[in-house]
Amino acid sequence: MIDASNALSSVDVSVARSAPKVATAVGLAVATKGSVPRQLGLNRTALETNGFEGKAGQTLAVPTRDGVVVAVGIGDPDSLDANDLRSAAAAFGRAASKHSHLATNLADVEGIDARSAGAAVIEGVLLASYRYVGLKNDSEAGSKLEALTLVAGEKRAKAVEQGANRGAAIAGAAALAREFANTPPTHLNAKDLADRAVEIGAESGLQVEVFNQDQLEQLRCGGLLGVNRGSVEPPRMVKLTYTPKNPVGHLALVGKGVMYDSGGISLKPSDAFHQVMKMDMSGAAAVLSTMSALKALRCKAKVTAFLMCTDNMPSGSALKLGDVLTMRNGKTVEIHNTDAEGRLVLADGLSLAAEEEPDGIVDIATLTGSVLTALGPKIAGVLGNNQSLVDQVESSAEAIDEPVWQLPLETKRYRKMLDSVVADMRNIGGPYAGTITASIFLSEFVGDVPWAHLDIAGPMKVDGDDGIYSKGATGFGTRLLLDVACNFTPPNA
Repeated sequence: MIDASNALSSVDVSVARSAPKVATAVGLAVATKGSVPRQLGLNRTALETNGFEGKAGQTLAVPTRDGVVVAVGIGDPDSLDANDLRSAAAAFGRAASKHSHLATNLADVEGIDARSAGAAVIEGVLLASYRYVGLKNDSEAGSKLEALTLVAGEKRAKAVEQGANRGAAIAGAAALAREFANTPPTHLNAKDLADRAVEIGAESGLQVEVFNQDQLEQLRCGGLLGVNRGSVEPPRMVKLTYTPKNPVGHLALVGKGVMYDSGGISLKPSDAFHQVMKMDMSGAAAVLSTMSALKALRCKAKVTAFLMCTDNMPSGSALKLGDVLTMRNGKTVEIHNTDAEGRLVLADGLSLAAEEEPDGIVDIATLTGSVLTALGPKIAGVLGNNQSLVDQVESSAEAIDEPVWQLPLETKRYRKMLDSVVADMRNIGGPYAGTITASIFLSEFVGDVPWAHLDIAGPMKVDGDDGIYSKGATGFGTRLLLDVACNFTPPNA
């Protein structure tokens, strides 16, 4: 097992009145209008001559005797928000990627709350600087970033520092999720992830319970056990609990942890998408990474999480088409496609979560290719049985710039597509509305508990560096779940 530790934890983050001398790359905010920092040594005409207009995400590096000064475009100062600032910080991080000590005044930009600015800038630089090293022998493959200083005036310094500490915790969690999802499946199986969850729990003030195959049989988790049938690796279910003093509510999280998805007997084609099926555990990675940061962020809600972990492999013992599984809540499911396995493992997790009687449940999964077809690679789908909870998810998505789009849970029109002759339901609903029918399937396992489902199959990865995301797994959903948890209020019935 590769040690999927916090890849950004070694970066020294600080706040100062001016850039330290050791900083060899200094980022200076430049808007599309207004004054230009004199430290650049260039006026606006000279910047524009070099193709720099101050538009959001633009950068221009100006060499100095000791390093480089980077003009960082922040766009129109009258419409600037924290998401714009995060993107600008990411652009600076990439422009200064060859330097180990960075400084920037981006968090000192007027018009944005200092605490929000500090968090956004730290997130932007750190996450854009992330690089997965894994099994590479190249000692230069990782991020070179060692120290990052936010330059802020006296009035904003304290709030910027508070935000920076928060941003570092959030970025660290998202990077951890990327590490898990990028790790080759042979080096991170269900047992390995459970072992890491135990370690993370000890470090993060969490109660951790791990359930092996025998215990899962006692729990009657027929979905998870059925998917695991074809694998030589045993399954694991991990329950993590974060309990603050006087919690404001109780949120449950459920993550799909299919460590590698071959499709089972319904074998996937050998193509580029099959190659990244080590990332089919991105939901569980996001949930575990979210739990790791709740204490540091002083989350006020109680959060209980379930990681449903197994491979989905073809073999002589694998789940067959036509088989019927009995799930944790007693419902029977006829298997029409073994590649629709994520909903089977989530069904048991959702059933267990509902038994906790939380105020709300959010599950997250790389569940359907249909959501990628519908919404593309940058937007996750969200569906649910409670609009108040879905609204909280959407609000958090907008606040931290991990976009989601609500699709209808059309139970009245589409539930009959899941009808089975021999069981309560089947696990697929046909060629159309795949994301919706998968969500309708999941809704059968939450009872009356308010519930929202996040399908992140689209944004689980990027094929090249893009904003805060580095090539490979994105850790999408981690920052979103952290925001939901930290701002959670029991939804209206």
